[in-house]
Amino acid sequence: MFASALARSKVPVLRLARLARIHAPNTRIGRTYATGTRPNVLGGNDVSIALFAGCLISTLVGYGLARRKYDSQSAPVSKDTQANEGAKAGSSQYGSEEDFRHAIEELQVALAGAVSTDASDADGHGNSLTIPHDGRAHKVVVYPTCTEDVVKVVKIANKYRTPVIPYSGGTSLEGHFVGSEAGSICVDVSRMDKILEVHEADGDMVVQPGIGWMEVNEYLEDNNLDPAPTATIGGMLSTGCSGTNAVRYGTAKAEWFLNATVVLPSGEVIKTRRRSRKSSAGWDVTKLFIGAEGTLGIVTEVTIRLAPRLPTNVAIVQFPNVRNASEAVIEILNHGVGIQCIELCDSAFMDATNRFGGSSRSYAVADHLFIKMQGSTPRALEETASIVQQVAANHGGSNWMLAKDREEADSMWSDRKNAAYVGLMWGGAGCRGWSTDVCVPISKLPQLVYDTLQDVQSTDIKCTMVGHAGDGNFHTMLCFKNDEELKTVKELVHRMVHRAIELDGTCTGEHGVGIGKREYLVRELGEGTVRLMKTVKNAIDPLNLFNPGKLYPDDDDDRTSDH
Repeated sequence: MFASALARSKVPVLRLARLARIHAPNTRIGRTYATGTRPNVLGGNDVSIALFAGCLISTLVGYGLARRKYDSQSAPVSKDTQANEGAKAGSSQYGSEEDFRHAIEELQVALAGAVSTDASDADGHGNSLTIPHDGRAHKVVVYPTCTEDVVKVVKIANKYRTPVIPYSGGTSLEGHFVGSEAGSICVDVSRMDKILEVHEADGDMVVQPGIGWMEVNEYLEDNNLDPAPTATIGGMLSTGCSGTNAVRYGTAKAEWFLNATVVLPSGEVIKTRRRSRKSSAGWDVTKLFIGAEGTLGIVTEVTIRLAPRLPTNVAIVQFPNVRNASEAVIEILNHGVGIQCIELCDSAFMDATNRFGGSSRSYAVADHLFIKMQGSTPRALEETASIVQQVAANHGGSNWMLAKDREEADSMWSDRKNAAYVGLMWGGAGCRGWSTDVCVPISKLPQLVYDTLQDVQSTDIKCTMVGHAGDGNFHTMLCFKNDEELKTVKELVHRMVHRAIELDGTCTGEHGVGIGKREYLVRELGEGTVRLMKTVKNAIDPLNLFNPGKLYPDDDDDRTSDH
């Protein structure tokens, strides 16, 4: 019995992503932009929307470091500007409008029937209501079905110097799929959604990057390999993210991706390593590129590791405040009991759940922990529940609820999974939401959560907070209805990020950098580390064609001081 250990609960985000593309209004706060439904060229694979944005990922460093020269006839630009958006539209770094026209013509021949120049399609792939940042339409959207198709696209992009933006599910919260200012080819891998191999005895499977969590789960269930709640393969690899199960299984960077087949910016295809569980053959190329957000290559196949699925149960307990709940989490984890997930939900979230979540339960409007316990036997689960209940009581926990069976456990856990949806509804009619995350060492979480909520409460902004408390990661949904409120929300996010970094944390635990968190990288990582990241980018992608303007801070920006 196996399940993808990288599974996470993303139903609310998926719902918002779908609503954003299908039901989005034609106006955006403070600006105008066009939206529309996807045309029929998509071929209907709605399930793959489940993948977190940017499901195509970064590629391999090793080969790229050795290959500074492309087969392309184009000369690279200055190293000082390569890793940034650099040239604006019309600059000599990228192709002209005529170059784009020629590129599109060649794409239509190379990928007949899989190229869309429909305006609503191009815009829908570069805009979304799930991101508070400015979107931008692409010039063209292509739908490859295999590695060879991706190679054709990349070769044409090199020939005409056209930026390439990877795309899959469109659930990005930091603008990873936004089009380039110079124009761009959007490579949508949603049709690359096949399960290629399953090695049950080895506990792994090989998939294409566009595979949706529902397809993975259905396949595992049909073959008596019991699925985890969700699995978002490509997006997790792209942003190095994780989710509710990270407290038990770790993140995407924890050896769950055994290898990847990658198309480099030159059009060359490489495989990062073999399928064995361990390897000491050089440095870990696969892991180095996890989190590169499609700036180094396009992943076309991934081998993911599976894990035995153990029995679970769910408990919910309320606390007098977030600090008490956070401190209870630390003590629970230090007991070493079988915890698969431990989620912190503030009082505003519980109120929103009562009003908009459709739950069969009515919760006290107080801070709560949602706890998923794991054990190999019913007795092990009972022992874990007893210890957790006692620890919670020691920190003021009350109204302990323990699921009586699996059906009730699933129902209780679904209340937590509705976070994004109920958080947005909590903001009121006409609101939009800025969903963001930070992460700190677990011992610092109580202070960060407390200070952040105090900061939010000093404004008129409505906000819900949920957190993967077991690994120090928490998320806020900050709601706004106009430009004035948006400005306040930006300031709240900025202060929250700086608090996290000052506590030896990170600007993002899961969502990735994209365009939304670039400004914080120097402050968090230091100038030397960011410079090394850009050196790697320049070595692999000297023309800066792959997802330009994402991840790497601008050279001329001093982001180490408050602003």
